[in-house]
Amino acid sequence: MNLKLTALLLACGLGPAAFAQDVSTITQDEVTRIVSTLSHDSMQGRASFTPGIDEAADFIQNEFKQIGLKPLPGEDDFLQTFDMYRISPEEKEAKFRRSKISEEHIFAITDKEELEWNQKDKVKTVRIGENDNFREALQGLDNKEDVLVLVHPKHQQMFERYQHYLERGNVKQQLGGEGSKVFILTDEQTPKKYKIEIENKVEKLQLTNVAGMIEGKRKDEFVVFSGHYDHIGIQEAVDGDSIANGADDDAAGTTAMMLLADYYKQQPQPERTLLFVAFTAEEIGGFGSRYFSEQLNPDQIVAMFNIEMVGKPSKFGPNSAYLTGFERSDLGQLMQKRLEGTTYSIHPDPYPEQNLFYRSDNATLARLGVPAHTISSVQIDQDKTYHTVNDELEQLNMEHLTNMIRAIALASEGVVNGEDTPTRVDKSQVR
Repeated sequence: MNLKLTALLLACGLGPAAFAQDVSTITQDEVTRIVSTLSHDSMQGRASFTPGIDEAADFIQNEFKQIGLKPLPGEDDFLQTFDMYRISPEEKEAKFRRSKISEEHIFAITDKEELEWNQKDKVKTVRIGENDNFREALQGLDNKEDVLVLVHPKHQQMFERYQHYLERGNVKQQLGGEGSKVFILTDEQTPKKYKIEIENKVEKLQLTNVAGMIEGKRKDEFVVFSGHYDHIGIQEAVDGDSIANGADDDAAGTTAMMLLADYYKQQPQPERTLLFVAFTAEEIGGFGSRYFSEQLNPDQIVAMFNIEMVGKPSKFGPNSAYLTGFERSDLGQLMQKRLEGTTYSIHPDPYPEQNLFYRSDNATLARLGVPAHTISSVQIDQDKTYHTVNDELEQLNMEHLTNMIRAIALASEGVVNGEDTPTRVDKSQVR
């Protein structure tokens, strides 16, 4: 074998088992260019429904054009746009008998612009008592029913946490599908006379996934590579910085997806059709992946390589990552086998208590039976920049990020070329 070629492959982290693939075309300079752009201050933290995320979408679709991807089946371009509704609370008022309830002791979960209740409406009343579990009580509420929920003052801290979250607004794909819930913090047992008025601002807005493909010889067998490109936007300033740039979460994963698109476009036509997707709205409920999943037959999706927070070394050492939900299909084992003889490695998720399998866009497709997993390397139990303004470019290890992209290219090759077909996820075991 050519000694220069051998040296080049070894320098890229490859051993004898991987000589068929040259991943040196995935360069650190290109990785740095893309992740720097996505996490730049000009994109204002890429929050959903902001100009910053629109700028990010434009950048990604322009990259897809330059790479030479095609739009997804049935699409005219790379922008997969869909409507959503944002519900923002405006006014709230409640009276028990003639006593006015403080606004700080009221919040509502409703998609109605106006809500007016009194005792004559005979709305179901539920009390979360002093000794009840607040979370369990919420989970036990019927989504279809209108319910007045009386919360004992002992639960004030949890009440205020939910209230603060909902005051920022709620996002839904459709209106009118669920009942309304009004929560009152009170020691009242069952008010015989009450009046409740809620007013919301309801806006119809748009969200956009950015998606392209490389058509394979088997046109109707799909392999998905994805990352979410939204983040949490502008936050409370820390040392004068209020932009949560989301460099690791998830500009790093989106960068990986884009570099893999470029890498596979340079290879011979794949056996299976490859879909490359930058999901929107992961941070506010996974709406981008949900919409995407509704446009395809999940039975035709062979696997999903979702990439999230791969910009920092894992607990397993250099050139390593982990796969969430490792035990739910054999995709992780297939990836491990492909990486034998290299310096790269994929491990089972070491943080099961964090429920990471359910905290990214893979969960939507996994619920449909797709072997859909997230590749990550962040040490989530120790990471201090997660969802803060300190998730900056300077926190990333560019050599590690580059090697993670190369590792995914190698580990996915068997699925891409049709030699490997992972087992399906048992839908009944995914909540």
